[in-house]
Amino acid sequence: MRTLKIEPLTKEAFAPFGDVIETDGSEYFMINNGSTRRYHKLATVETAQPDDKAIISIFSAESLEMPLRIRMLERHPQGSQAFIPLLGNPFLVVVAPVGDVPVPGLVRAFISNGRQGVNYHRGVWHHPVLTIEKRDDFLVVDRSGSGNNCDEHYFTEDEQLLLAPNH
Repeated sequence: MRTLKIEPLTKEAFAPFGDVIETDGSEYFMINNGSTRRYHKLATVETAQPDDKAIISIFSAESLEMPLRIRMLERHPQGSQAFIPLLGNPFLVVVAPVGDVPVPGLVRAFISNGRQGVNYHRGVWHHPVLTIEKRDDFLVVDRSGSGNNCDEHYFTEDEQLLLAPNH
């Protein structure tokens, strides 16, 4: 079983899968009479249908036991999905490129510094939210509308991967 190497989350490394949402190194302009920096358009919400709506939710997640066997990934074919940490804690991200099914050899793992969020582009395969802390909260921006917006793919036992943060 292949153990995933956990990479630091950077805009360049994550670009094939989506956007890193962070202010460090991002351009801004001043608003509100010069009292506020606006970091504008850090990510774009994608929706597939004209009647789709972008919605904001909060996910309160519990940690999973590590090391973790990556048995499945999911994708959202109708829209993007963003996770922004609310409590400032690092979290893990496991992704694979857009395709009919995720290819185990192309799966990658990243760790956020706790001040970075991610926006998965439409159709990108990813593991459900992976918090390192016992419990963590995320602001989630995604799509609401008709039609299926969550496909799951389960790996065969031979295809499964291992996520071991302290490895």
